[in-house]
Amino acid sequence: MPSYAQGGGSGSGWGASWTAEQPAAPKPGGRRGGLVAAVLAAALVAGGLGGGLGFWAADRTEDSGTDSTTVSASDAPADLKRQPGSVADIANKALPSVVTIEAQSGSGEGGTGTGFVYDEQGHIMTNNHVVASAAEGGKLSATFSNGKKYDAEVVGRAEGYDVAVIKLKDKPANLKPIPLADSDKVAVGDSTIAIGAPFGLSNTVTTGIVSAKNRPVTSSDGGSKSSYMSALQTDASINPGNSGGPLLDARGAVIGINSAIKPADSGGLGGGGQSGSIGLGFAIPVNQAKNVGQQLIKTGEATYPVIGASVSLADTSDGATISDRGASGSGAAVEPGGPADKAGLKSGDVIKKLDDMVIDSGPTLIGQIWTHKPGDTVKITYERDGKERTTDVVLGARKGDS
Repeated sequence: MPSYAQGGGSGSGWGASWTAEQPAAPKPGGRRGGLVAAVLAAALVAGGLGGGLGFWAADRTEDSGTDSTTVSASDAPADLKRQPGSVADIANKALPSVVTIEAQSGSGEGGTGTGFVYDEQGHIMTNNHVVASAAEGGKLSATFSNGKKYDAEVVGRAEGYDVAVIKLKDKPANLKPIPLADSDKVAVGDSTIAIGAPFGLSNTVTTGIVSAKNRPVTSSDGGSKSSYMSALQTDASINPGNSGGPLLDARGAVIGINSAIKPADSGGLGGGGQSGSIGLGFAIPVNQAKNVGQQLIKTGEATYPVIGASVSLADTSDGATISDRGASGSGAAVEPGGPADKAGLKSGDVIKKLDDMVIDSGPTLIGQIWTHKPGDTVKITYERDGKERTTDVVLGARKGDS
């Protein structure tokens, strides 16, 4: 089962503790670069051994006079037809629109992540935690699958959503955006294709399915704040360096941004939190990412929908309890004149549903609220004094990540 961190009292809705996919460390001189080299070296040794065994077996067959039953495939490429809609066909079309992002802070620290072409103007969509180190005085670059590298700059980033948009300074001609799907229509069991740069290995393609929807996931890259999502879960192999890359459907359209993994408790490959995939990967639904991305391109910052009440961060399965104090530890938990106050909600109320979605904790509530937009009306089912009640709440707005 996933490991959850206990929340410290109250807050605006951060909850289940997961691990953001850390950008893979730069290859030169880094420990993770050494790890990749070691893995590749082991693979080469195994490959050499396999070749030797194959030669020995062939030699024995020839000596015994026995006819070989091996059938050789034709070398003619025309004999191998990749059907439209196959993984190979989808990958071939998508790879030219996926970039490997290298981010470096002013002090020289940084790592590698992934992004994809959002529009023909040169905007690239990715995760905030991929580019955060280069946001102030650092350096950013994006390398395409053809090896061409371009300098880039941050247009805007939303830490809470873990979404960022960067722009190529000198965009290449004929940029081809990857089409965006409707993530609300995704079904559990749908095929998925993930593209990224796990451990710095650019242009890696993996496959799987949508394992679940609406997973409440709080991820952190070790910074002062966490990001929250109502995520798509996939078993496609996702590792550090896949962050910001596209999760595609069977048509090759983006359904999500790969953002977080549940690491093995043992720490996995490389240690230091850089464990590998255990089949529990999480992506930001593209409908939400698109909404945030459009805001970032237009104004440089994102707007968050809010109910105007602080909820407990405690790990619970009983619902989201409105706290008895504000997120800062003082003041009213229910903002006077705010959406929750106008709807009649009070401290101590336990929110059980938002529309038809069951709410089992504060994190789940916040994730569901963030799938909406300011001004949307949502139906809240809550419990007070042992009695279940309902009320409509018109969501308010909060600018930026402050």
